[in-house]
Amino acid sequence: MLFTGRITADAQTRTVSGDKQVTNFTVALNQRYKTKAGEKKEKTAFVNCSYWVNPGLAVYLTKGAIVEISGWVEAQTWENRDGKVQADLVCSVDTVKLFGNTTAKAADKTEEKKAQSKKAVAGGEEDDDLPF
Repeated sequence: MLFTGRITADAQTRTVSGDKQVTNFTVALNQRYKTKAGEKKEKTAFVNCSYWVNPGLAVYLTKGAIVEISGWVEAQTWENRDGKVQADLVCSVDTVKLFGNTTAKAADKTEEKKAQSKKAVAGGEEDDDLPF
């Protein structure tokens, strides 16, 4: 299935079964339409996505980014605490196509992470006597 939507929150990468990594994110799909009475309506569906190919892509999958997803979509059911059956749309992603300026956001996040790691290594202080 091929669909285009907006990412609802920054993607999360986790390690499963030893060394495999999966990137999880949710895409919102909006449908706008008019009723016979001329009233404008909007419906939103959410698709939980799992991407197994490249965990480095998670940096670019940020909240609000527009993506085109190609993959296998299926409905999964589960029971909530009240015993009521619920359903989710789940996609095993084959390809991701990014739209818009997500590169600038990713660069900002990468620089921020580098700065945080420098502070953590140096104990929050800059050491000026290093030769490099």
